[in-house]
Amino acid sequence: MKPVTLQDIADQLGISVTTVSKALKDYPDVSAKTKALVKELATTLNYKPNAFAVNLRTKESKTVGLIIPVIVHHFFSNVIKGIIAEAEAKGYLVIILQSNERYDMEKKHLDLLMNQRVDGIMISLANDTVDFKHLNDVIAADKPMIMFDKIAKTVNCSKVIIDDRQAAYDATQHLIDIGCQRIAHFRGSLLPQNSIDRFLGYRKALRDNDIPYDASLVYICECDDLSFEEGQNNARQLLLDHNDVDGIFINTDLVAIGAISEFNKQGIKIPEQISIVGFSNWFMSSIISPSLTTIDQPGLEMGRSVFKQLYKEIQQLKRDEKVDYQQIVLPTQLIQRDSTLKVK
Repeated sequence: MKPVTLQDIADQLGISVTTVSKALKDYPDVSAKTKALVKELATTLNYKPNAFAVNLRTKESKTVGLIIPVIVHHFFSNVIKGIIAEAEAKGYLVIILQSNERYDMEKKHLDLLMNQRVDGIMISLANDTVDFKHLNDVIAADKPMIMFDKIAKTVNCSKVIIDDRQAAYDATQHLIDIGCQRIAHFRGSLLPQNSIDRFLGYRKALRDNDIPYDASLVYICECDDLSFEEGQNNARQLLLDHNDVDGIFINTDLVAIGAISEFNKQGIKIPEQISIVGFSNWFMSSIISPSLTTIDQPGLEMGRSVFKQLYKEIQQLKRDEKVDYQQIVLPTQLIQRDSTLKVK
């Protein structure tokens, strides 16, 4: 069925298109009787405003784009919830795209969002993104863009992050405080900034406590999704390589849960023989046995902060104001559960 237009309403009522438009917008120079007639007929005919025409007139699409590495991830699912909650409150639709941790897909999605003329973009980078031209092109086009979680420090835009280095330091320090001296680290791949910062936080905690750094105790998770299986495999390899490790700081909870599964299978007592700290505070962390001590990463709050900053910059551009870039650092905390010994 052909969409109903303002002209259709005007023809049926014998008035001008301008009068119909003004009536629907409650202009004061249109009589209450005419407004009532127009609105009643618009409802009867199921009239819907032409979104494309509205966008052209207001120079707004009321849509924003979100690019994340993976959707099926507890942390990112919470980020999405936070973004959508804030976006809906402001009347925005969120287009969600997944890069699958691939630079080429991330670049393709960014081009798509720019072609769709979204009002702004939120992005967490893919693991293999090392060329930032596509990001700088967005900024050069005066399109508001907020980076979060996995960011590029050299790209000049607003960012919402946690202090990954301090959080990793706190996780490692906790292991030291409960008496661990041989502390391994299951880290993410080499490129993402948050993986780098967590590794550096781990090293700094060792150094500050006069514990020698041993590169053989660092195991790299090569898979992009930091999987349960990698936790199992690294735990198995650790037992073959070292029989004196008494603590492990693991880059994300899913890998930590895989490691706990493997240690349970091999009869390694947690935390009596090995204490484990994860990162993110997934739901599964509290129900696995033993429950996982972890760093709480505030995904929902991050999502809310990301959209709030994006909305602020959209409004600044509408008013032809200089955009005020911000780096928003959200707090984290260590949640102690049964996978680590109690602090003496």
